[in-house]
Amino acid sequence: MLFSADAWPGLADGSITVTFRTWARPQAKAGGRYRVAGMLLEATDVLQVPAGSLTTADAHAAGEPDLAALLGRLGSPPADRLVWRVGLRYVGPDDRIERREHDRLSDDDIVRLRARLDRFDRSSGAGPWAVRTLQLIDKYPGVVSSALARHAGQERPVFKLNVRKLKELGLTESLGTGYRLSPRGDALLRSLG
Repeated sequence: MLFSADAWPGLADGSITVTFRTWARPQAKAGGRYRVAGMLLEATDVLQVPAGSLTTADAHAAGEPDLAALLGRLGSPPADRLVWRVGLRYVGPDDRIERREHDRLSDDDIVRLRARLDRFDRSSGAGPWAVRTLQLIDKYPGVVSSALARHAGQERPVFKLNVRKLKELGLTESLGTGYRLSPRGDALLRSLG
């Protein structure tokens, strides 16, 4: 889920406890966890409600000053239009941040991470990519994903999906443009020779 930067403090301090969306189909699920601006949020419930049933209290819970602002953000839907109501709970900081800073890898850590990379490679159908992607990001930090994808011989969407898998392991970090290895990713790559 995407939130504008002005919502981040309210999400972090728990004053924003709900968001409303005009999705065609649900983009969140109850119990799902979502990373937003260095935070980990949990969707406590996801349901559809008529736009006409929204209240000023709903607007305040969504971080809006009043009901008109909330409805305006939703595109002023007709009263009978269903919108998605997603309850939110701040869980803590994005778990990837702590993980990617952990660069003192034990032999067991290296074995586990290497096994994950090997599983990625075996399930890809296009051959090994995991270590090669780490090497590309190491060699070309901050380079746009389309250029890295060309170097990797992959389509950009596939490349970006693969980088997300590495990011989940705490091995890479997204930059304004491109990526870089995290301290953990750097330590792993160095350990692999």
